[in-house]
Amino acid sequence: MRQGVCFGLLLLLIGGLGCRTKVVETHIQYDRPLPPGQLALRKVRDTNDLPDFSEAWRDLDTLKTAIGRSLNYLSKASSRQFYPYADINHDRVIKTLETFLTFVDSGIRADELNGVIRAHFDVYMSVGCDDRGTVLFTGYYTPIFDASLERTERFAHALYKMPDDLLKGPDGQTLGRRDPAGLIRAYPDRATLERSGTLQGLELVWLADPFEVYIAHVQGSAKLRMPDGQIITVGYAANNGHEYVSVAQALVADGKIPSDRMSLATMIDYFKQHPDQVERYTQRNPRYVFFRIAEETPHGSLNEPVTSMRTIATDKSIFPRAALAFISTTVPHVGQAGVVKRPYEGFVLDQDTGGAIRAPGRCDIYMGEGDEAGYLAGQTYQEGRLYYLFLRNN
Repeated sequence: MRQGVCFGLLLLLIGGLGCRTKVVETHIQYDRPLPPGQLALRKVRDTNDLPDFSEAWRDLDTLKTAIGRSLNYLSKASSRQFYPYADINHDRVIKTLETFLTFVDSGIRADELNGVIRAHFDVYMSVGCDDRGTVLFTGYYTPIFDASLERTERFAHALYKMPDDLLKGPDGQTLGRRDPAGLIRAYPDRATLERSGTLQGLELVWLADPFEVYIAHVQGSAKLRMPDGQIITVGYAANNGHEYVSVAQALVADGKIPSDRMSLATMIDYFKQHPDQVERYTQRNPRYVFFRIAEETPHGSLNEPVTSMRTIATDKSIFPRAALAFISTTVPHVGQAGVVKRPYEGFVLDQDTGGAIRAPGRCDIYMGEGDEAGYLAGQTYQEGRLYYLFLRNN
């Protein structure tokens, strides 16, 4: 489970005869909620409106791995509570994945794929932020930081375990905490938790940089390199129930980083140069995340391992869990000439969620582990289309 940015800034160039071209900054509400009663997915009925799937028929081993992880989740009885989704029931999602897996193993060529999908699957498209399919794609990753299980002069900033008084609902959502009168109250926000010292004694692990702590909160997991070289993984345990507020937006609004240069890398550079401002900005985000020592492979909100470029995070209140999806957008690649952005199509599995990934106009792509994945995730900010595939009912 992780978080991300909420909305984008679009620069429109407006010109006219005899006038100077000027730049107008317009806010696009990518997190615009669904109107009451509307579904996030709409069936594509005209085959001329379907994307070209053939370019995505590559790196099939990772696709098989990701499909297997979705099937493992769907084999658990608890997964049934989230279906049916509209007219799509739990068994249909399982049969979709199983059938698609047979096609992956069958040796179908890329130039045959469009015909196979048209013959066997119904395709649905996210209505997006504008009811026309516009989805903002961003990236997330698993960082690797130096850390220690004990506090030292270097390692003085903690990630914390979940407090015993934090109450969670049946779906894992945070309810708050119970006061002495037995009433459930909202859990304290980030600033209160950090200033009050109420988390003292719940330290799980110590990091060297306070903004690295915040990055772990935003990403929802991290790999940590201990002083002896051992690498452990910490994963998401819970949050304090507050809505995510973007630090990136605050930095742009305050004129600290121009909107056209905003990325995770520029934020890291900014706070290295201004360490005294880390607390000032991170405490603008009231959401706080608690951690646990996790399995070696980072897990998503379905408690299944995430797969680089195959796992996406969406709003699980409006999209079908573990389902097969297809993305069409632009992502950065590292080449000999540096980072370039190229069109990208890929089959993915809906296996994660995040604090800022809300509404049908938002989708996060898991980019992998380490610094390069983090750099690419920080450069991923592009509109595109999000589709879901379901085996056709005969």
